[in-house]
Amino acid sequence: MSRRTALTRRSLVGGLAGAAVTSIALPAAASERGGAGHRTLRFMTYNASLNRGSQGQLVRDLSTPGNAQAQAVAEVIQRCAPDVLLINEFDYDAEHLGVQLFRDNYLARSQNGQAPLDFPHAFTAAVNTGVDSGLDLNGDGTLRTGDDAWGFGLFPGQYGMAVYSTAPIDHRAVRTFQLQLWSQMPDSLLPWDYYGREIGKRLRLSSKSHWDVPVRVGRDTVHVLASHPTPPSFDGSEDRNGRRNHDEIRFWADYITGSRRGSWIRDDNGGTGGLLPGSRFVIMGDLNSDPQDGDSWPGAARQLLEHHRIQDPRPSSEGAVAAAAAQGGANTRHLGEHRFDTADFTDQAPGNLRVDYVLPSSNLRVQDSQVFWPAPGQPGAELTGSYPFPTSDHRPVWADLRVR
Repeated sequence: MSRRTALTRRSLVGGLAGAAVTSIALPAAASERGGAGHRTLRFMTYNASLNRGSQGQLVRDLSTPGNAQAQAVAEVIQRCAPDVLLINEFDYDAEHLGVQLFRDNYLARSQNGQAPLDFPHAFTAAVNTGVDSGLDLNGDGTLRTGDDAWGFGLFPGQYGMAVYSTAPIDHRAVRTFQLQLWSQMPDSLLPWDYYGREIGKRLRLSSKSHWDVPVRVGRDTVHVLASHPTPPSFDGSEDRNGRRNHDEIRFWADYITGSRRGSWIRDDNGGTGGLLPGSRFVIMGDLNSDPQDGDSWPGAARQLLEHHRIQDPRPSSEGAVAAAAAQGGANTRHLGEHRFDTADFTDQAPGNLRVDYVLPSSNLRVQDSQVFWPAPGQPGAELTGSYPFPTSDHRPVWADLRVR
């Protein structure tokens, strides 16, 4: 058995190659903050746009260390030096090769003089994007299109997710909610009139998946609650995607509230209910919802931002302010402050928005939080740039959290 084969087989049972090794050193930047042993970690979410147009292309791109976009994305991550990292829009493959190759060929290698990062633990799993439903979900009379998948995608796993961590992941306690039915959510916004009863009762709630990934911080556990709800657009007057986005976000509000409010929730192994009271958690991901601007269903993001168990670190950047001023367009009509924006979207509509979040539970202490969006002329500004972006149209968001 080759070393590559052995590593791949180990990755299939939950983690990545090396996940069981406890003697690998943490990155220097993490050690300066205290590292896992001292209960202070940097949690970061990044929609890195590492999705591709065909199945297997991402694995091919990452199989050598020379892909320009992957190098730039890895440099951004190395500059931020997270301890726990969620990447959105990272194509899923059943053998987990993409996650392993990005770690080994890019994150673990210095990019443009930055310190390499060592992530001995990781998690990834199947998502709904590109998984054909067998139904005509968009009503166009044609089956097996990207719009007819449980989550929009051209092949199974497109726009997937991955979690990397310097701290151990409790793989046995991971919960995934890929199969959760939308119709099981009480008082949901599911547009029954549009879909009809037969399709409506079979729809899955999550456009990708919702994951509860427990990370061990010393003797404590912090639950990484990862997701990537559908954009509230690309639909019609029924607003099926806006409604779904709202309810995908609401899932976490019900999950962390627990008790009766989360009693309808069922994970992919049949477990029911949400988090136990007092649990520590961090909600992370591209939620595709700005609290004040854009096309979201009213109040979608505020379900979390105003939740009594959540604190909003309100990360900001100088680059977002500079970009909004330079681009104008819809940005001039926004109600929200530009410094909180995390994504550089079309200037005419919807403009730049705050859609990427790291939201810790109230029983964690926030020491710092930022959006990586350097202003022109600042170090790293060339990595964000303007369209066509060298990395992604989203910016990383991170928070340094200390367990009380």
